[in-house]
Order: sequence, then structure tokens, then C-alpha cells
Amino acid sequence: MSQKTSIPKGTRDFSAETIQKREYIFSIIKQTFKRFGFAPLETPAMENLSTLTGKYGEEGEQLLFRILNSGDFLKDWEHNQTDYRKVAAQICDKGLRYDLTIPFARYVVMHRNQIVLPFKRYQIQPVWRADRPQKGRYREFYQCDADVIGSDSLLCEAELMLIYDQVFAALQLPVRIKINNRKILQGLAETLGQPEKLTDITIAIDKLDKIGWEGVEKELQTRAISNENIAKIKEYLQLPFEQLSAFMQTSPIGQKGIEEINEVLAFLQSTPLQNQLVIDLTLARGLNYYTGCIFEVQALGVQMGSIGGGGRYDNLTGSFGMSGMSGVGISFGAERIYDVLEELNLFPLQTDAVVQVLFACFDKQAQMFAMPLLQQVRLAGINAEMYPEPVKIKKQLEYADRKKIGYVVIVGSEEMATGMLTVKHLASGEQRQMNVATLIQLISSGQ
Repeated sequence: MSQKTSIPKGTRDFSAETIQKREYIFSIIKQTFKRFGFAPLETPAMENLSTLTGKYGEEGEQLLFRILNSGDFLKDWEHNQTDYRKVAAQICDKGLRYDLTIPFARYVVMHRNQIVLPFKRYQIQPVWRADRPQKGRYREFYQCDADVIGSDSLLCEAELMLIYDQVFAALQLPVRIKINNRKILQGLAETLGQPEKLTDITIAIDKLDKIGWEGVEKELQTRAISNENIAKIKEYLQLPFEQLSAFMQTSPIGQKGIEEINEVLAFLQSTPLQNQLVIDLTLARGLNYYTGCIFEVQALGVQMGSIGGGGRYDNLTGSFGMSGMSGVGISFGAERIYDVLEELNLFPLQTDAVVQVLFACFDKQAQMFAMPLLQQVRLAGINAEMYPEPVKIKKQLEYADRKKIGYVVIVGSEEMATGMLTVKHLASGEQRQMNVATLIQLISSGQ
């Protein structure tokens, strides 16, 4: 009995058409990153577990993919009955990267003498999370990150908001960009008299969109938050931003967070965004390493989780022995952006055309004649191919139609004699005679 062919859950194969659409997204993001002065960086798919662990909070920690070391570590497993957790460090010392930010911080520390501060990098690579696969959530997916490290200036936050705005405007995807500040959340915990419960509070609040207030209330109760403080948290979540300063007047850290948001907004006042920018006090971001402004992007007109997020981290490099290095970054969720553009039918039609023109020949002699013309078209920057066998023209036209190729150049004895090619536009059925120079001009002009 043959084994059923499959791939791991939460992963996907990508067809040529899908890759073209993904490259459309990546190219817009990459061009925008470069326009704002960010340079590319790549890091390995796997990192040492010591690099990854202790950075993502209790929930993120459970989603790390650990890689089994090479070697016969489990040969006596049935006999020694050792607790798996006690030997985990011996059999797994590497893991697939969970995000691109921690590897970036590790890179900065390792290359501190080679980089120029402030260091601005962008990174577009896959990450892996042992999550439960569902709509918009995969175990292998791409992130597109831009980070600035080595500067405390809130101008960096403002510029990252402009990047979000310009990318989604270029994609013609209306979004809502949300901003909050972890210092405000710290201020909330201080105002409640439970600063040690910051992580418990933020983890619960971060789930508000998914489980509603009743679910958040139950989670707060399980995390030993008193009913009195739960009522204050509810009040906080309903407050207008203008009243927040009075609510946490006893918390200096909370006041600092309010000041930082106001400064970011002041930078953006003279450069109005094309998309909505809103202060969202419910925004918490689950990752523990955020310390200042935090961001999230929500697509409008479609049911989907966040399609981007990020924030300020003041001492991420400190865990690698280099303290006092503040950074801030954003990430685009490429997979969710793809799904949203597909659902809203926002991809441009030309992304479907991997090949722009097909040469269809009656016989081998015609193929020989067409070969230098084919190469001339390619050298002009046009994607072109020749059908490999000189079969019936009808079959070659069907091939072009199925591959969504816009033009077919038909070459036979008459074309070889005159040098005038028969060019058929498949969508309209129009057929014209022209030389190769006119063909190149026609396709290059996008007509």
C-alpha cells in the first residue's frame, strides 16, 4: 500500500501564479523600506535555543519548533523512562526562528563593531510557529520586518507609521493603524497597585478582540486579579485618551507613555496619513520584550486578524550581554495580506502573467527561425517562451490560454519568407502582422 502524499499541516505549496502575487506584495514592501533608508539583512532559519528562549512570554515559548540534535540520543528511551523535560536540553539545542526581531538583536550584538548606529535594516524571510493551523494562521509563514536600533528618538516611530501608510496605500488596501504604549499598560498595573501583574494583565487584555470582555474578565480572575481591579481595568478600556492622564495621575511611567504617544502624533501632524491612525488602549501586544510604543494594523472590510504589528524594545540586546541599546520595529504579515488582497480582489491583473508571449511554430524549421527572435524579445526584458514541440497550433494556443499568456506569435513558412510575424492577442482574438521590433514595442507598452 502506497503512502498518502501530503505536507505538514500549516504549510503550503506555492504555484507560479501565487508566487507572482506574493512577489507583488514583497516588491512594494521592499521598495518602501529602501525609500526610508533601510538596508537588507538575512539570518539563518535556525538559531540556538538559548537565543530564542525566555524572550516571547509563556505562550510564545510553547510555540517554538525545537530541532532534534543529530545522533542516537533516544536508543535507551524505553528502558530508562527518563522524564522528557529533563533531557530536552540534551537532545534539542537549536530551534527554528519564531520571529525576525530576536535574531536581529543577536546579529547586532555579534556585529556591534561593524554596523553603523543608528542601524536600520529590513528582513523578509520565513518564520515558524507550532500553532494550531486556521484561517490566516500558519506554521510556516513570511514576515517582512523593518527595525531601527541605537536611537531613542520617537521620530523612528513616526517614520514606521509612514511606512505602514505608504505600503498599504500602494497596495490599495484600506487599513486602520493602531497605536498604544506599554508604559501606559505599566501605568495601569501601578494604578491598580499590582505592578507585578503587568504580564498577566497584558496577556488577558490582548485577547479582547478574540474572546470579548467576558472572556477577558474570566482570565483576569484566574490570574488572581481582584474584582475591584477588574472593574478598574474595564473602566480603563473604555476611557477616551484625553482622560487617561487623570486616570493614572499617580503613575509617572503611565504619564511618560502618554507623552510618547503625543510626540509621535506631533511628528505626523504635518504629514497626514492616507489611512486611519487611532489610539487603542486595548492594544497590548503579547510579546514581553516591548517597552514603549506598540502598533498593530487591521484591514478594513474583511474579517481577519492583525496584518502587521510591532513596537519599541529598550533592552532586547541586553539578554545577549549588550545593554542600553534601544530599538523599534514593525512587521508585515505577508500571508494575511495575501489572503486579504485575494478576498477583496485587489491584485492587479498583470501579476497572473508569468509569461507574456509564446512563440508557436508549425515545424522544426520554423522553430530554428524563431529562436533568435525569441532571444531578442527576452533581451528586451519581456518574459517569453517557445512551445517545445511543433504540434498543432490549436494545442499550442490552448497551452497559452491555460497559462494566461497574453500574446502568441505564430511562425510558419509565410512568416519566414516575409519576416512579418503573425501576433495573436488571446483575450480579444485580434490577429495582426508585425516585425519583431513592433512586437517588442507593443508588449513593452502594455497595450
